[in-house]
Amino acid sequence: MKTTTRYEPDAARLAESARKIRSPFELDLSLRFYSPQANLDGMQHPQIADWHRYVGEEWTPPPTPSGGRRVALLIPCTKYKPYSTSREHRAINQALLEAGWRPDGAATAPAGMAGHLDDGESPDLLHDGPLRRGDVFLDRFVLSEPMAIVPYSHIYYWRDAPSPAACYDDPGLFEARGTSVSPERPDCTATPLANGKWRWGPAERQAFAETHNFLAAIIRQCLVRLSPAYAEIGAWVSPGLTHRSFLADDAFRRAEGLPRSRKGTAGPVKLVGVLEGAPGLVTMMPTQDQLEDARSRLAGRLQAEGRPTTPAAVRAVYARGDGNDTPLGLPEALTHLTGWLDTV
Repeated sequence: MKTTTRYEPDAARLAESARKIRSPFELDLSLRFYSPQANLDGMQHPQIADWHRYVGEEWTPPPTPSGGRRVALLIPCTKYKPYSTSREHRAINQALLEAGWRPDGAATAPAGMAGHLDDGESPDLLHDGPLRRGDVFLDRFVLSEPMAIVPYSHIYYWRDAPSPAACYDDPGLFEARGTSVSPERPDCTATPLANGKWRWGPAERQAFAETHNFLAAIIRQCLVRLSPAYAEIGAWVSPGLTHRSFLADDAFRRAEGLPRSRKGTAGPVKLVGVLEGAPGLVTMMPTQDQLEDARSRLAGRLQAEGRPTTPAAVRAVYARGDGNDTPLGLPEALTHLTGWLDTV
């Protein structure tokens, strides 16, 4: 991969990045990736490259007691770090606690972290170790740009120091936002729009595809290596977003209408996900049917609560996850996750 010069973003972007990192952690100024090209450069960042080697080749789950079995759950990264403080992860973890899963072993969350919880929320939402229910152990992993995959045991610390997973900001692969560009770079081919946003050009699409496939390969390497340790591997990832694309094979892309390629600087670049090289390795959730069920039951809840239930109102609440950032945090959706875990 070609290395290009790192350019400094404006002060407003830096301030926004810093706000996403919750104390006692701080933004690592070298771990900011605001465009696809910056992401592609970031794959060679020494700390990121070392992390990729570690999760690809070294990390292993704790020993499983005799008679026990393990399940792996992949969940998305979030805007706020550490991930466990985000509304989405708190909603997911709350659903797991309510389904009878309990922390196994001590947590490494730093003192004061509970200050990021709402009143009445359990500190167990911040637990970074395995969860246990009976003889089944649940290991959580986070799918991330640019980290690829983050074992939950390293969302706070790694090698006796703050984890890079708690200290980065990477909005640079989200094309739909219209802001994931680096116009100050000489390799920027994005064009400005009348609404103040940007449209990606061939260099952005090329860098996106290369970064996407690079990260998907790291995730595949990790999961294939670890798969003998797990009875099942499930993914709780939103349709249409990058994390789902990291996992999808071509058939899945066709079925869900996910992009199959991006038109780069020299023509189309195929997007390749984990399942392309490891069919059947991961169970993808929620399905389209599960999401439709969640939307339907959400409308019923809103009506019972006396809230607006016009189609537009339900769509808006659904899109925001009713305060949990994405539909993945909706209780109506999370029943499908906990139901899947009941079967494994």
